[in-house]
Amino acid sequence: MNHNTPLPPASPRPLRHLSHDGRRRVLTAAQLRSHGVSAAEATEQCRPGGPWQQLLPGVFMLHQGPPTSEERLHAVLLYAARELPEPAGVPAQPDADGPHRPAYQDAMITGLAALTLHGFGSAPALSSLERIDVLVPRMRRLRSTGCAHVVRTGSLPAPEQATGVPVAPVPRALADAVAGLTDAGAVRRLLSEAVRGGHCEPAAVVRELNHAKLLGRPHVVDAVDSLLAEGRAIAEDRLYRMVVEYGLPDPVWNVDLRLPGGPHLGGLDAYWPEQAVAVELDTRAPRQGHRQDEDALWSEYARKREHLERLGITVVYITPKKLRDAMEQQATVVRTALMASGDRDPAAYVVVLPR
Repeated sequence: MNHNTPLPPASPRPLRHLSHDGRRRVLTAAQLRSHGVSAAEATEQCRPGGPWQQLLPGVFMLHQGPPTSEERLHAVLLYAARELPEPAGVPAQPDADGPHRPAYQDAMITGLAALTLHGFGSAPALSSLERIDVLVPRMRRLRSTGCAHVVRTGSLPAPEQATGVPVAPVPRALADAVAGLTDAGAVRRLLSEAVRGGHCEPAAVVRELNHAKLLGRPHVVDAVDSLLAEGRAIAEDRLYRMVVEYGLPDPVWNVDLRLPGGPHLGGLDAYWPEQAVAVELDTRAPRQGHRQDEDALWSEYARKREHLERLGITVVYITPKKLRDAMEQQATVVRTALMASGDRDPAAYVVVLPR
């Protein structure tokens, strides 16, 4: 055999293999071309009474009848994603155990559809959504059409996977959903579930709402007020559980410190007077959408911490996220501070008052 003789190109996989055993498929025009189906042939298949239908520009469903929710999701992603070129001479192939699942480049589901995929009970069923929000980079030349509603961003977040579909992280999906909602009750329910369900912390939600310039809407501001109050209550409950479950000594809870006859030193979530150790929940959530607001909040925390530590009081700051994701580690930090108190000089006397 002459080893210099080029091999013949691989033959396109016959179309009957794309939907064998009755499996329903959604493919782009480019994917169809890799199977030897021209644009004209695809259009012919979608004629009235034909076996296929075109769901979105350049996206075809290889059966008649209404698409399933999964098919609509994949159609929107295929419409919005950047096409990845197939390797030369290697047509797209289905997986051995099921249909070929394409990689979606620079596109992810966001908004209400993403929240439904994240498991939000307060989000509507996919089948009831007339449009599906899809997040793409700002410079992409795409228009909203059919069930695909294009949402643009200057900075695409890393997608998460939900039921095999790339979705925006919960804070970003919430912001995109809230942008299209005018029902104050619906906004409040979604934000509340995000925190109660352990999907994310209030500060992350507020940061995204700030970035999307949504905090000028009164019904959103009201929902955020409720969110922050609920988020703090949940964090306080976790802090209490941490002390109990990891056998820490009982502190005094929710107190204000003052110097005798002197100024107010600040409020604390937990305080161990004998060891002069304090815990404060770091629940910063800037409301104006400017970096200087966050810097100002942090400066306030830092000033209080510096003042208390000059008096010999050790301050441990714990974020709600760390309490949620690494409670044992935070308990170790507090226990270490309590044990180290014997090696320090005695703290100044302070007056402890209920907050």
